[in-house]
Amino acid sequence: MKLAIDEALNAWTGTLEKVFPTRATEDKEEVKTDLYHADSVYVCKHKVARPTVFIPVFPGTNCEYDSALAFERAGGEADIVIIRNRTVAELEESIQEMKRKLDEAQIVFFPGGFSAGDEPDGSGKFMATLFRNPYLSESLHNLLHNRDGLALGICNGFQALIKLGLLPYGEIAPMTADSPTLTYNTIGRHLSGMVRTKVISTKSPWMSLCKAGEIYTIPISHGEGRFIASPAQVVEFNRKGQIATQYVDLDGIASYDARYNPNQSVAAIEGLFSPDGRVFGKM
Repeated sequence: MKLAIDEALNAWTGTLEKVFPTRATEDKEEVKTDLYHADSVYVCKHKVARPTVFIPVFPGTNCEYDSALAFERAGGEADIVIIRNRTVAELEESIQEMKRKLDEAQIVFFPGGFSAGDEPDGSGKFMATLFRNPYLSESLHNLLHNRDGLALGICNGFQALIKLGLLPYGEIAPMTADSPTLTYNTIGRHLSGMVRTKVISTKSPWMSLCKAGEIYTIPISHGEGRFIASPAQVVEFNRKGQIATQYVDLDGIASYDARYNPNQSVAAIEGLFSPDGRVFGKM
């Protein structure tokens, strides 16, 4: 059995390496970031016993049910809304329903998947475009800034938060040529596997039960998970405690080694906070 496994592995990493590469680079550049120990964390002034979590489900979303279950286990009440876009009338009705749900919720969660097949031209664009609708953007702003709400995005949802500007800025903002973004994995294809991520900052209500330096092993499955930003932006994120999590090696050290940072994210960044920590996205 072991011999057969070794032969299969050698065929994959040897004979087929040029066709289906397992590593994009052998770059071992050092990642220089520090743990951020928050002195204080944003606390909601508008208390509710059981917060409502609005979960918009787009064509291509694939993890709304397990996400809803996780929120309900944590004490929230999940409110799943399916976005219908077969006709203009259906889309208009969906936007109106989403606005009502946003106005009632305390949390908005952008789930994972492949919204609209990751088109047009990249992941999360459909979600981001829809939430730039004036009705929805106003309600989202009110949720976050007038009602002390929270936002979370995982995988495709992280991509949407980045495309909206909610990360890293905390506000819906236009994307510019130098905006941080999530783009195609350097390897040039979809990746699926397990990675180790280390908590770098606890400057967020989302990290209230975590400690800086803790390491978690988590699954990944994405084709556009590579976070890119300028060196100056990375330094600023680290200074402000916005780098939530990083890909790390077996010694807990952030790395560009493709075995541990498979999509080659800059500074090994896997998760990011908004400046006040209320918006959280992770791959």
